[in-house]
Amino acid sequence: MKYFKLPDLGEGLSEAEIVEWHVKVGDSIKEDQLMVSVETAKAIVEVPSPQSGVICALFGEAGDVVHIGEPLVEYEGEKDDSGTVVGDLSLGAKQESKDDFIVGSAHNQQNQAAIKATPSVRALAKRLEVDLTHVKATGEDGRITANDIEKAAQLNSDKGHSESLKGVRKAMAKNMAASHAQVVPVTLHDDVDVHAWFTSDNPQQDITMRLVHAIAVACEAEPSMNVWFDGEQLSRRLLTQIDLGIAVDTGQGLFVPVLRNISKRSLDDLREGLDALRAAVKSRKIPPQEMQGATITLSNFGTLAGKHANPVVLPPQVTIVGAGGIRDEVVAFERQPVVHAILPLSVTFDHRAVTGGEAARFLKAMMDDLAKASVD
Repeated sequence: MKYFKLPDLGEGLSEAEIVEWHVKVGDSIKEDQLMVSVETAKAIVEVPSPQSGVICALFGEAGDVVHIGEPLVEYEGEKDDSGTVVGDLSLGAKQESKDDFIVGSAHNQQNQAAIKATPSVRALAKRLEVDLTHVKATGEDGRITANDIEKAAQLNSDKGHSESLKGVRKAMAKNMAASHAQVVPVTLHDDVDVHAWFTSDNPQQDITMRLVHAIAVACEAEPSMNVWFDGEQLSRRLLTQIDLGIAVDTGQGLFVPVLRNISKRSLDDLREGLDALRAAVKSRKIPPQEMQGATITLSNFGTLAGKHANPVVLPPQVTIVGAGGIRDEVVAFERQPVVHAILPLSVTFDHRAVTGGEAARFLKAMMDDLAKASVD
């Protein structure tokens, strides 16, 4: 690096206030030439240059507080970090001033807390193109240090810059964190033999609609799965209408539009509704209210890849169904090995609100409905 950092001032002092700069950007200076006057809690200190060179950046202005080890000056060229003994003390002891160097940031969207960094460190971060909201602070009281900035800059150089999550991905991250903190998840797995779907006299099946229908049937058989649960109040709300959230994967992230009242609508009507929701998602024109209020969720990840999974329950819901990809497998049928189409299912439930028996009965009802050749 090519920075001169505020050296140890002795006597246990950890910081100093810039009083006056004696150089400016572009100046050529000699070794031991006076660069800056700083005031500590005890005296004014004249800080000389540890080397000859050309000044290309100054970190901080008169009145800014700088901590030991934070940058003061950047030289042109590739010099190692430098430190030097400080100049003679020119004034007697003074009263310690209020520590008011911390500057808050209104743009820290990670935790809405103020970023703690001195102007010198902020200037260094700007110089090295480091986003302060992406830096892990190691200093006292959560303060970002110059060393933190330099490590972040090196990481950016080696691995590329990080980016803040926005929009759908940011919402997904928050939802997943909420689920991890609030839900006690348990997952049941099983396979459904759907060979009857593909017999010669049976029309082609709409797999997603068959899953929607099976969820509606299972919710009516086991209403405790179509519930909103309040973990703080330890109360549950049994819901009479089944509003199904259906996960839709996009390049921008995961959207979950809601297909309303699935137990009271025909499969043709539900298909039209789902197509309209997916089109609205892909065009990014879906109204926010169309992604709110789901009572249970379906993740049909098998359209991409995967067999079984542990889908994530999003509070206040208590149930999510995962459907894997249909594949041909050798199974026992009438005590003989045959090749049949098999649909893997996964049901994750919040065990705070749902018993294992309730979840198993729900899964069994789904499997029984899916095993039929067709539905009305």
